[in-house]
Amino acid sequence: MGLLSRTLWPLRQSAIKTKFHMSTAAGVATSPAQATSHPRTSPPSPSPNTLNPLSKTMPPGFKASVAHLPTFPLPPTITSSASDHALGNALVDAWRRDGIIQIAMDSTQRQLWADAKAASRAFFGRPHAEKAACVDSQSYAGYIASGEEITDGIVDYSEIFTITKDLGVEDPRVRAGWPGHGPCPWPDAGMKGVMKRFEGRMGEEGEKLLTLAELGLGVPEGALTGYTRDGWHHTRVLRFPPRNATNGKGKKGRGIGSHTDYGLLVIAAQDEVGGLFIRRPNQDEKFANWEKSAAGLNEDDDSWVYVPPVDGVHTVILGDMMQYLTRNYLTATPHKVGLNKRERFAIAYFHEPSFQAVLKPLEGGCGGMAQQSADIEGVHYGTHITNMFMRNYPDRITTRRLVAENRYSLLKRPELRTMCATTA
Repeated sequence: MGLLSRTLWPLRQSAIKTKFHMSTAAGVATSPAQATSHPRTSPPSPSPNTLNPLSKTMPPGFKASVAHLPTFPLPPTITSSASDHALGNALVDAWRRDGIIQIAMDSTQRQLWADAKAASRAFFGRPHAEKAACVDSQSYAGYIASGEEITDGIVDYSEIFTITKDLGVEDPRVRAGWPGHGPCPWPDAGMKGVMKRFEGRMGEEGEKLLTLAELGLGVPEGALTGYTRDGWHHTRVLRFPPRNATNGKGKKGRGIGSHTDYGLLVIAAQDEVGGLFIRRPNQDEKFANWEKSAAGLNEDDDSWVYVPPVDGVHTVILGDMMQYLTRNYLTATPHKVGLNKRERFAIAYFHEPSFQAVLKPLEGGCGGMAQQSADIEGVHYGTHITNMFMRNYPDRITTRRLVAENRYSLLKRPELRTMCATTA
């Protein structure tokens, strides 16, 4: 794969206007017309899967087109320069066209990913009893066994270690019983150190991407990043068991069913095996996961796009709150995971608003979006994500305690709804 070298970015604005080429997963340049085409218009049909070398890693039993995605390197800092504005515009255009982008890892990120992948393999290789002991009754952090997670009423076969905000029992929010707040039940200090370093660097990338998105959307500084002060960032460390030709419904085995994610950005790294499918933005598909669950959406139709694994990149998709904030100018990306012939490892980092944030649609920008109405109630992120956890893990000890102690009612309290965006 030929990634852009760091010397090619930032680009001069004149160069961007005349010849904006980006390398792709297939090593094919993206033309200026492709880079700026309307995202709701379907791109030309790709070659049949049998002729496309990128389709070789696609899990058996699936029919899908294959993504050819541009890869963007990020600058060390965002300065609101002309080149940063151009990059922000390019990111927004790519999200609107493809629903997903690729970000080039730097050398430090490559090493962090290698370390995190090794720690993941080591953890999932432990005896089941050791893994099953890594749970907490107050937070949704810790181990999730294969078959425990439910999407649209059907079990998924992913095996997961979830890392939420790691709060000690003396933290005031934990003592007050806030839903989902509590310790992360690490199996050992070694895994904790590796994953914390990985998560910290992903958080830096998330802030850069949100800052660039603000530039690309034409909204004030802080319109997005103002919500991420004390963000409810978390990580899912994932293992997908091999199922060979058993991809299908329910007990036949699937990785993760069709769904959208709940926050702002999902930044993921996947190994070489492959299994991720997404849906491109489509003007005719209507969903609002904060109002009604989008789980199971179009699970079985033919409009899915396979995202082949590419060495040295993160994939970035958008979550529900980005869709809500931009009034559907950007939309959350439906995605699912199929089981492959070999076990597969991935890590997904979620760059999120504060648990206490009440989000309201952005003012201006976003392609001429209408001004915000003062009477919009907004979406409370803490309630939105708590609903998701309870829906996905109805029998988990955390859900049972949350219900038994009536913790859900705390979400209405003013002290859990104290944050709005701060714009400069």
